[in-house]
Amino acid sequence: MSTTEPLLSAGAEKKKGGKGPRVGIDEALSAHAGEFGRWQLRHFVAVSAAWALEALHTMVIIFADREPATVPVPCAAAGREWAGGGGSGAAASTVVEWGLVCGQRYKVGLAQAVFFAGCMIGAGVFGHLSDSFLGRKGALQVVCVLNAAFGLLTALSPNYWAYAALRLLTGFSAGSVGVLAFVLATEPVGPARRGAAGMSTFYFFSGGIAALAAVAALFQGSWRALYAVTSLPSLVFAVAVVPFFVSESPRWYLVRRRPDDALRVIRAIAATNGRAVPEDLRLKLDDEEPGNKDVGGSTAHAASSGSIVDVFRSPTTRVRLVLSVLINLLSSVVYYGLSLNVVNLKTNLYVTVVVNSLAEMPAYLLTALLLDHFGRKPLAIGTMLLSGVFCTAGSLVPGAGIMRVACGVVGIFGMAATYNLLFIYTAELFPTVVRNAALGCTAQAAQMGAIVAPLVVMLGERLPFAVFGASGIVGGLLVLYLPETMNKPLYDTMAGLEEGEKNVVK
Repeated sequence: MSTTEPLLSAGAEKKKGGKGPRVGIDEALSAHAGEFGRWQLRHFVAVSAAWALEALHTMVIIFADREPATVPVPCAAAGREWAGGGGSGAAASTVVEWGLVCGQRYKVGLAQAVFFAGCMIGAGVFGHLSDSFLGRKGALQVVCVLNAAFGLLTALSPNYWAYAALRLLTGFSAGSVGVLAFVLATEPVGPARRGAAGMSTFYFFSGGIAALAAVAALFQGSWRALYAVTSLPSLVFAVAVVPFFVSESPRWYLVRRRPDDALRVIRAIAATNGRAVPEDLRLKLDDEEPGNKDVGGSTAHAASSGSIVDVFRSPTTRVRLVLSVLINLLSSVVYYGLSLNVVNLKTNLYVTVVVNSLAEMPAYLLTALLLDHFGRKPLAIGTMLLSGVFCTAGSLVPGAGIMRVACGVVGIFGMAATYNLLFIYTAELFPTVVRNAALGCTAQAAQMGAIVAPLVVMLGERLPFAVFGASGIVGGLLVLYLPETMNKPLYDTMAGLEEGEKNVVK
């Protein structure tokens, strides 16, 4: 073998010798690959479509469990199947098929509660799995397949208890879809555009609700057919969209000690955006010292993934998590509570659902426009207090007139803005290594709020508004104790976050 031939290429020598520039993901996106170009736009739309799938699985119960305008049997006959219902034949709703009226009416609320209980459990489980070996992309694909399977099985439910069990399982898989899609869609976006991108994900959820109303109008005669039709899109998404149009997060690759894969994604982003990445560029975690080897070396950061336990070990993230859990729980009580209260207006169900979904969109636009001008913290405080004050006013209005309706509309407008904002705000409060675990925990809190909301609605006409008002005001005050994250680095590791906080204090 000739000794005059180099054993390594020039680029490989630079990489091995550590002579090339070493930058974090944010700097690589900002300086070289592009913060939000064609690659990010295409990827963002493909991933965020999963939000519409979550809307289908979550809100289908509004139509599948609807009660007819008139009850054809007296309460004494409740518990027996209605005429024309029963069996596995076509029935307009589960209420018609299984006689869920009068003394059996609690079963409708129970099915809704167990769905959100499943969401609460699944959000934590899949949040952790997406931070560890499954990754963001793998976890999203798994939950979509499970959603489709459980949804299709729900359409075949032989009785109410099988139906409730399958709703629990559907919730277990559906509860993490939004969190997974949000993180996967926003992590490849640069810091200057990440906030606006994150605020835009909720348009897909509202769009999914509007689409659901249209589909439900076409399948009014069979709740089973409705479940089947709303479940199939999840299977199509998992098989035809995720493998070909969705990329794994470069941040996840980096914390899993796969710098070459992370850099490959960065180069793909740059190529599609018409940019160029230096040949000798290398990526680093935010807690690495300049003298350290890269993340694949022996002196690299020891933890490639984290859990909720790691969040509690750090005083900084522990306080943030407790506050985030409380704020998300309170906001969910108000958001879902006001949404369910609108159904009591006794208007056309299909039109009402569409109008409600469209009414939330201006709130999303408002947060996207103001997010980078006022910051996450002031906007979260303002929107929660806006909702809380108007809900409190609604509790003081006598009668169920137009004034209370108006208070409710402003209340849900403010809380929809908060609900949207909390995703990007919470994501920025925690480093990559535990981000999905933390988001999964706050999502569990939100699902707990969703379980409580129907119980609050049952308290009467004025008292629910008082509860919603108090929840919004208390939540807004709790935000005061969180730090501002606007224009701050999106940290990758716990050590990087702690070091960054020390520098802020200094």
